[in-house]
Amino acid sequence: MRYHFSGIAGAGMSPLAQLMRAHGHEVQGSDRSIDQGRSQDVAARLRGLGITLHPQDGSAIGPAIDRFVYSTAVEAETPEMRAAREHGLETVSRPALLAEVVNAGRPGVAVAGTSGKSTVTGMVAWIAREAGRPATVLGGAALVGDGPGGCFVAGPPDAPVVAEACESDGTLVGYRPGIGLVHNVSRDHAELPALRAQFGTFAAQCDRLVVNADSPDALALARAGVTLAYGTGSAAAARIEVISAGPERARGALTWAGGRLALDVPQPGAHNVENAAAAALVALELGIDPATVEPALARFPGVARRFEVVGVTRTGIRVVDDYAHNGAKVHAAVLAAQAGCDRLIAVFQPHGFGPARFLRPELKALIPGILRPRDRFAYAEIFYAGGTVARDLSSADLAADLPPGLGAGYAADHAAVVRWVTSEARPGDTVLIMGARDPDLPKLARAVLRALDGPEGSPPGD
Repeated sequence: MRYHFSGIAGAGMSPLAQLMRAHGHEVQGSDRSIDQGRSQDVAARLRGLGITLHPQDGSAIGPAIDRFVYSTAVEAETPEMRAAREHGLETVSRPALLAEVVNAGRPGVAVAGTSGKSTVTGMVAWIAREAGRPATVLGGAALVGDGPGGCFVAGPPDAPVVAEACESDGTLVGYRPGIGLVHNVSRDHAELPALRAQFGTFAAQCDRLVVNADSPDALALARAGVTLAYGTGSAAAARIEVISAGPERARGALTWAGGRLALDVPQPGAHNVENAAAAALVALELGIDPATVEPALARFPGVARRFEVVGVTRTGIRVVDDYAHNGAKVHAAVLAAQAGCDRLIAVFQPHGFGPARFLRPELKALIPGILRPRDRFAYAEIFYAGGTVARDLSSADLAADLPPGLGAGYAADHAAVVRWVTSEARPGDTVLIMGARDPDLPKLARAVLRALDGPEGSPPGD
């Protein structure tokens, strides 16, 4: 079978394309970021696997293609989408194809929730790898050190399948997994009533359900006889204890019917204790020995752009790159960073004009409430991926929403971000770069590090 992936460089698309190739299918694809000269590391990896890349102009779409897979982040009227309709091709969205893969897993595991699912999926992938357990894992963020693209492990056809299941486009309802995890439910991409309905359908279709009791909307999905709840409160059968949130590692413990498990992970933040507990429970559900889970978590390398420390300058300025892009994630990233510094220099780049409009009231209330008086904050200009979206808002407007006493900055482009950070940062500070979708954000974090430390700056451990 021949597949064409439209938007193949995306964090969710790339692993699926690689999996179809690993299963022996002919795979080709396109991505406008590659056409624009970006995402070249992802492109090189795909080509190395025998995947052919084409310009995203419709010229590669023809009757020889059996299935046309499209990213829901791409508008419906691209040249490729029009060509696929004209040729009468079978079209399938990325989430629908992912659900197919999960539903066929033995068992299929869907990791859902509005925050933390990439980290939880990455932790499960790492634990399975360390345990030598054959499994297919498809996540939205690569393990640190694994190179570009999403988290991807190709297991044999009869192995468990663990995948990150996203609610952003309403397709969570297509999953019917053997094991479903709902890590949390909070306002993101849609208002809570719509999210509750979607997660409710998902939960009802899981043979075995694992939920976070500390998230009221997740706990509300519990079903007698099939649900295992974890959390810090009395409603949890698997109890989490947070011992330390930082500054460099998060430590805690998980107590469940089978015993007690230390949760010691090399990433800070109480939310990472929670992430580790969720991943440990999924691994235990898959039959992985607790004696393997505990040391594996202690060596977890992290996932790309999830509180990834890209370097520390000679004057002790720590630069952190993070994928935070909604209110809950920005809150968690800022708290984790603050646990390791007396003064935080934070930059947030909204990941699109629609998301910026959706988040604007929440950010107006959130940002002043989480910053300490000595912290500094700036908005980078809204990321524009191309297409026909209305560009009727600027991050300058978002900065103007904040109290004048906050002194919020605004950076019109990445070069301006570097200038603003270097003008604000002092020895011992932490610099936190936050945002999603823009493939140049990792480069920005490293450019900030170089500007702060010069050519001799180096990442930790070098």
